[in-house]
Amino acid sequence: MPQAVLLSQQSPTKNYTLKLIISAIRQQLTFQPTVGTLNRKQLRMHPIATWELQSGKYRCFYEVDEVMREVVIVSVGHKIHDRLFIRDVEVKL
Repeated sequence: MPQAVLLSQQSPTKNYTLKLIISAIRQQLTFQPTVGTLNRKQLRMHPIATWELQSGKYRCFYEVDEVMREVVIVSVGHKIHDRLFIRDVEVKL
């Protein structure tokens, strides 16, 4: 059964970029969002979220509520080499 996908905050970004991110979220997180793949991984002791979805240079951090069958997108950022930026602010991990 599909999971509901919820965005916890709207990211001010270009429409094309937003469409790419939403497309990746729909493809990767609608079914089995807690199964690790090449693009999805469970994070350990991470300050932002428990799971990460990688789509090109973009990173979607999310939590899964198994009881409510929901995926909550906590934050979306992008990586430049080994640096992560969320809302154009570098995040130290």
